[in-house]
Amino acid sequence: MASQYTQDTPEAALLVAYANGDVSAGRLLINRLAPRLFAYASRVLGNTAEAEDAVQDVMVKLWQTAPDWQQGQAQVSTWAYRVMVNQCTDRLRRRNTRAQVTIDSIAEPIATLASAVETMTQTDRADALQAALGTLPDRQRQAVVLRHLEGLSNPEIAQAMDIGVEAVESLTARGKRALRAALQGRKEELGYDD
Repeated sequence: MASQYTQDTPEAALLVAYANGDVSAGRLLINRLAPRLFAYASRVLGNTAEAEDAVQDVMVKLWQTAPDWQQGQAQVSTWAYRVMVNQCTDRLRRRNTRAQVTIDSIAEPIATLASAVETMTQTDRADALQAALGTLPDRQRQAVVLRHLEGLSNPEIAQAMDIGVEAVESLTARGKRALRAALQGRKEELGYDD
């Protein structure tokens, strides 16, 4: 049986349909949200298993919220990012000491048909970025990941992090400067010519 939903079906409509018992709408919503939430959590937490747990927790909260969802108040994805930001913040706070990300703890990217050199260069770049992200204060790391890796707008980030747009701009600017400083001098090593 073909689904009545398409990729253009609004997330809020899918959530309401799920709340009314349509499991296929929930499945489509998971397929849209979970990969993006997982990518964010992986980058912020630096731990794949913990990121998977965080995504599950966010999705459970979304399903619990579904029956009471009021369309028009917030986008479903923005709400989900806000809950994920809170999940990540809580998980980072629970860590006894600020854990340093090691190269060995970062998951390797999915293999592609690229050449071995390209694959190694991409892996080195991803590892360097993840390690540099790990040096940022938690809020800066969250803002930078949401803006520059997840592609959210500053107002969406402000809503997700429950801060003002000016604070988002400040966090992302400071985070970018810190990343630039952390990665400076590694251009040649990471295969950047310019």
